[in-house]
Amino acid sequence: MPRVDEHVREAMHFGIFVEERRRETSETTAFQEALELGEAADAWGLDGVWLGEIHFNPTRSVQSAPIALASFMAARTRRVRLGLAVTVLPLAHPLRIAEEVATVDQLSLGRFDLGIGRSGSPRAYDVLEIPYGESQARFEEALDIMRQAWKGEPFSYQVTFYRFQDTTVAPRPYQVPHPPVRMAANSPETFPFVGRMGLPLFVGLRDLDIPELRVHLVAYRAAWRQAGHPGDGDVCLRLPVYAAPTEREALEEPRENITYFFRRHAELTRFGLGRGDTGPTDRRLSRLDQLEKLSYEEILEKRVAFGTTARLTERLAGLRDELGLDGMIAELNPGGLLPMDRMLRTLRLLTHEVIPALR
Repeated sequence: MPRVDEHVREAMHFGIFVEERRRETSETTAFQEALELGEAADAWGLDGVWLGEIHFNPTRSVQSAPIALASFMAARTRRVRLGLAVTVLPLAHPLRIAEEVATVDQLSLGRFDLGIGRSGSPRAYDVLEIPYGESQARFEEALDIMRQAWKGEPFSYQVTFYRFQDTTVAPRPYQVPHPPVRMAANSPETFPFVGRMGLPLFVGLRDLDIPELRVHLVAYRAAWRQAGHPGDGDVCLRLPVYAAPTEREALEEPRENITYFFRRHAELTRFGLGRGDTGPTDRRLSRLDQLEKLSYEEILEKRVAFGTTARLTERLAGLRDELGLDGMIAELNPGGLLPMDRMLRTLRLLTHEVIPALR
């Protein structure tokens, strides 16, 4: 019988983030490469594989149903943990999410982690006719429902968006009381919100650079302590990582990929301008201006970890200590332009040389 009381990691967690479809690959190839990365991570001793969720953007990703991919990957692996980064809670009924999460947790024998968020992009909300302005309230109701559902007992719910009577969800999760839940944060107000809730944190370097993130983590940890939660929170950083035998290769080979990635992210940021439901316009304009002016040198300094294994070890150790990290998730191909062999090389060098030096 599973017995996982509180999902607290005592050792540093190292994982990879799988989301991008490589340019000009078929949908079938995209899935097979995701599985290949998962199997390599499992064989080479990585702690976790985290799967992104992207809707209605087929040139970028085919992972519209990452929980199905996680289930299949669980059958192809033996020890690596599998996670979602992140499930956008307001886009589906929370009872259905609770059922699917518990099912994958059972099938994987407790190797499942759940990342949650509400997404900073309104595109999927628009297509599914869910008002983005309701995303925060829907998110909070959904998480409340899922936590109750995982108890495996009948319950009723009558709030704003979800209403049902005498409902029991099956199966119950394999892990007790449920799989570890980790929440993504990007906006200034979300960091203290996650801290008050007592949830482990997912953070990235798409909209924030390292100095900005440092400030927000202070707010997260202060809110965590003020709410009376034990400890000092839990922070997992997702960042682009590239490893190569020489420093020149490590800096030049990923240049096109990462600069394309940030150009595309600037375009996504521009999409939300002028809407009243995506946060303050001046904040989005400031973020867009920052992204459009990013030089490659600034990217290298504040938003990625590229280098030889020696340089990467130094860089990741520095970030761990500077930000007080509990985990790091490597994005191997954020722009989708790198060949598969380069991704596998980075993963091999990370697992065989860099991570052992950081343990």
